[in-house]
Amino acid sequence: MTDPILKVRDVKVHFPIHKAKSWPWEKSPVLKAVDGVSFDLLEGETLGVVGESGCGKSTLARSIIGLVKATDGSIHWQNKELIGLSDKGMNEVRKDIQMIFQDPLASLNPRMTLGDIIAEPLRNYYPELGKDEVKTRVREMMNRVGLLPNVINRYPHEFSGGQCQRIGIARALIVKPKLVICDEPVSALDVSIQAQVINLLKELQKEIGLSLIFIAHDLSVVKHISDRVLVMYLGNEVETARGEPIYNDPRHPYTKALLSAVPIPDPKLEKSKKIQLLEGDLPSPISPPSGCVFRTRCPIADKSCAQQRPHPLDAGNEHYVSCPKAL
Repeated sequence: MTDPILKVRDVKVHFPIHKAKSWPWEKSPVLKAVDGVSFDLLEGETLGVVGESGCGKSTLARSIIGLVKATDGSIHWQNKELIGLSDKGMNEVRKDIQMIFQDPLASLNPRMTLGDIIAEPLRNYYPELGKDEVKTRVREMMNRVGLLPNVINRYPHEFSGGQCQRIGIARALIVKPKLVICDEPVSALDVSIQAQVINLLKELQKEIGLSLIFIAHDLSVVKHISDRVLVMYLGNEVETARGEPIYNDPRHPYTKALLSAVPIPDPKLEKSKKIQLLEGDLPSPISPPSGCVFRTRCPIADKSCAQQRPHPLDAGNEHYVSCPKAL
């Protein structure tokens, strides 16, 4: 088996909450956005990261690319530790790691033309390239992502959401990265455009040999693009599996609840299926439950779940579940 190009080990991203203290010895509260997540990513592989809003998916992604500083843990990119790396060193790494953001229009500079937006990474990382070479590469990338050459001088507000996302993809791929982190790239798009963008990413992945981290809150979206799936809840990993097992044989109660919410195209099956509703509200990441963070909403939890935080356990065939009762 080949070595992973990205190794994430027990990464934590904690944000101190600054507020007036009642007593000098009182500790400031801490928001635990990511609280110990580990995974490996192979070359050419796609990892899907799934969970409801507020579970720490985007924060985890931003910590990998250095937009958010990790509090603890280890992030190894091709045997180079990224945590603690200087801004200059991180800037060099970003040639190989690029990101596609959730809101396609908000991530584009409204004062720049399409051509300038796509060319910006080239000018930053390869200043030695001439204007003609930059323009040639921009036009080639536009053609790859399905953008017509006659729109090169238009501005972002003149494009649809799907077109803006294609611009974001072109900008991320123009420097030929080895890893692209997709932070819910299709959540703001309608279903037909979602399929187009996902198919485009799959085609480009085969063509260029990209590795992808694909973040979404919908397991049905992730299914069509991911080789492995990581399910997160309140900053913690709850289940990880390769391929179909997480859909055909989900073990963790939270994964089962997420899957039960996915609509089925067949009306009869959709009507007869049993939806597993989660009781209670999502706990605050400032004061998460002791032990298993999911226990306050878990249908199989008992008193022992509050005693110790569960760690991923091997369920066989590269399937890991953070719940001893679910094995």
